[in-house]
Amino acid sequence: MNIAVIGAGAMGSLFAALLAEGGHALWLYEIQPEIVAAIERDGIVIERAGATRVVRVAARSEVTAIPAVALVVVFVKAYHTAAAAGVAARLAGDTGRVLTLQNGMGNAEQLAAQVGVERVFAGTTAHGATLLAPGRIRHAGSGATTLGPWSYGATEGARDIAAAFNAAGIAVTVTADVRAVLWEKLLINAGINAVTALTGIRNGELVELESARQVGTAALLEGMAIARAAGVTVRADLPTLLFRVAMHTAGNRSSMGQDIDRHRPTEIAAINGYLVRLADEFGIRAPVNRTLSNLIATIEATFQR
Repeated sequence: MNIAVIGAGAMGSLFAALLAEGGHALWLYEIQPEIVAAIERDGIVIERAGATRVVRVAARSEVTAIPAVALVVVFVKAYHTAAAAGVAARLAGDTGRVLTLQNGMGNAEQLAAQVGVERVFAGTTAHGATLLAPGRIRHAGSGATTLGPWSYGATEGARDIAAAFNAAGIAVTVTADVRAVLWEKLLINAGINAVTALTGIRNGELVELESARQVGTAALLEGMAIARAAGVTVRADLPTLLFRVAMHTAGNRSSMGQDIDRHRPTEIAAINGYLVRLADEFGIRAPVNRTLSNLIATIEATFQR
């Protein structure tokens, strides 16, 4: 399959490399020319379990340099989705599909506004990766990837995407109700990302440290109450799943933690901040998620100094 990945961060680079290794015709679009130059020169270097391998990927910073593809996979930060949607529409042409595996909520809606809801697919992945340098990542852990149609329509398109991913060794499950899956990922992220970002700990330490466990659990439970107010049904064992995910990626620094470490904007507005906005809409309290959001925003404000 002809595939384009938008965004050469940790996860975009990882999936581009895995799909290229799987034999797909792969293009990686990244707006920063210096990152493209590094990948073109050195390939994508993946560290895992003490071993290193290099995957050659065609990277471009000009959208006109990439032909129309059958599938576009979006991996940019949530605050860049609006810009990426226009790029995705151009790369998908009249018939290509667009898949978002991004963190947070609101991404699929922005993509659908550009390419049409029937061609948009969304999902989550439990793969963990850390960006070490442009084109160089540490693959901290593998995990399930779940995706489905954003339109609540037939899952045929999703199954085509899943087949392409599975052929590349990326285990994928298809669901007809991807919104429930996205909500569960949102709540897991709400319990992990801000806590690890604020404290400097890795994901596994969220489980090992009782103080961190308490804050992460409180953010998750508060989010579950907000989901119920919004009419969303999520699995009751999410607190258990929270710690299972944290331990599965124990050595990984969360994406938000990596952003804070590098003094970059975070996706807090699309995660804990999204929950706070819904809580305000439904007239319920969200003190934990509000505090986490405000603390991350405070740190981000210092980046401008």
